[in-house]
Amino acid sequence: MSKKKVLVAMSGGVDSSAAAALLLEQGYEVAGATMQIWSADEINKNPQLNEAVNDAKAVANTLGIEHHVFDLSEQFGQNVIAPFINDYLNGRTPNPCVFCNKTMKFGLFLDKALEMGFDCIATGHYARIEKDEKGYHLIHSAFDSKDQTYVLYNMTQHVLEHLLLPVGGMDKSEIRKYAEKAGIEVANKPDSQEICFVPDDDYAKYILEHSNYTDKKGNFVDVNGEVIGEHMGIIHYTVGQRKGLGVAFGEPRYVVEVDAENNRVMLGKNEDTFSTSLIAEKVNFISGNIPSTAITVEAKIRYGAKSTKATVIPEENGLFRVEFNTPVRAVTAGQSVVFYNGDEVIGGGIIARRN
Repeated sequence: MSKKKVLVAMSGGVDSSAAAALLLEQGYEVAGATMQIWSADEINKNPQLNEAVNDAKAVANTLGIEHHVFDLSEQFGQNVIAPFINDYLNGRTPNPCVFCNKTMKFGLFLDKALEMGFDCIATGHYARIEKDEKGYHLIHSAFDSKDQTYVLYNMTQHVLEHLLLPVGGMDKSEIRKYAEKAGIEVANKPDSQEICFVPDDDYAKYILEHSNYTDKKGNFVDVNGEVIGEHMGIIHYTVGQRKGLGVAFGEPRYVVEVDAENNRVMLGKNEDTFSTSLIAEKVNFISGNIPSTAITVEAKIRYGAKSTKATVIPEENGLFRVEFNTPVRAVTAGQSVVFYNGDEVIGGGIIARRN
């Protein structure tokens, strides 16, 4: 029987590099590929932008495997950067990793791999896959400290059937030790920043430089709609924020809502940031079975949040209402709400609004 052919999505970091090495050890026929998300012009202006590709090539060379580069810069701009900017301009706070995983890694990258004759792809995500008579299941990683299932809720049965997650049963320190022992150059490379296409993590500056948006001052209002100050532009604020408001109020004030339509930012006390329900759109259920009646889940409303018991209720037009057993803080439009049943990810969607 021939070896299973796997194309590893190599980002130039330690996790995907270790994933490639582990699969080689396990007897797979392994090759690597890196998505080039920068245009040639951008790389010419700043050669450091090619670091991920160069590091991945070096690791592939060390491991003795073939390495490919997929120029997906145009598609990345359309599928990840454009929605990211558009959301901020509409008063939302997006998670671009969710866009990227759905459309790029487990969309275009997987399609290319299958077209090239590979049986499946692999990534360095900290999550696990299990299979039984009901199909494929996405499972929480073995360690809470590095679980990435929150950004993987858009998985489908087709994707899980063609995906390997070699590092999901290990923790980060274990991965670094393994990579060092394997002679992988990036064994101690720092983890990448939160937003890969915003090199200095200044997303507001990035939006100003990559869109037609210019900061327009507007009103800070309290929860009763009374004007209490002036904000510097809506892209600088997100729900739950306390620091960096630019105005002193004599007592802590928190962002409760960003109203792009009226160019207002609502401020309130900490208790005003809590909600008992939300409306979710673009909801995906990994099993492919969309519930027609209410289901009980544990829900997370942001990557680092603790899960909260909740009820997910189908509404009209593909929307779902999520009602929490206890109030949750800073429900933020544009972020994702992800549904769990124990360690299994059932699905999730984009938060449209708090209810």
